Amino acid sequence: MSQLKRENNGVWVRPEVMGKPTQFGTIDEVLNLCTELEGVGIGMDFAHWHARSGGFNSYPEFTSILQRIKQRLGEEAMDNMHIHVSGIAYGKKGEIKHLNLPESDFQYVELLRALKDFNAKGLVICESPNLEVDALLLQETYHNL
Repeated sequence: MSQLKRENNGVWVRPEVMGKPTQFGTIDEVLNLCTELEGVGIGMDFAHWHARSGGFNSYPEFTSILQRIKQRLGEEAMDNMHIHVSGIAYGKKGEIKHLNLPESDFQYVELLRALKDFNAKGLVICESPNLEVDALLLQETYHNL
């Protein structure tokens, strides 16, 4: 961040919530970076968090994450989200690989409903193996809610 500042580069850095317990990147670790460093925002990967935790795959759990982000980073974080979504295969050690949404247990409809209810704005990046199909699925589902 110091280098970016010296170069007068206004780019935001978005550390990602990671999918394996052995990796740096819990929600709280990333939120701490966001509060400690200027120009750092959360890269919220909901599928990674689901794989890492073995839970967080329901509307109440998604809203609890969004509420935590909003509490720590403020309303402006809800206006400038950076989100990754995909299906995910996982085991005892967390993330194994990304899957297409219909082939996974990831509750993307409930996630989209939570994002809509929180009036979240920003960018959603689909990381499914067949990203074009799943990106359209996400878009159509969101507009139909």
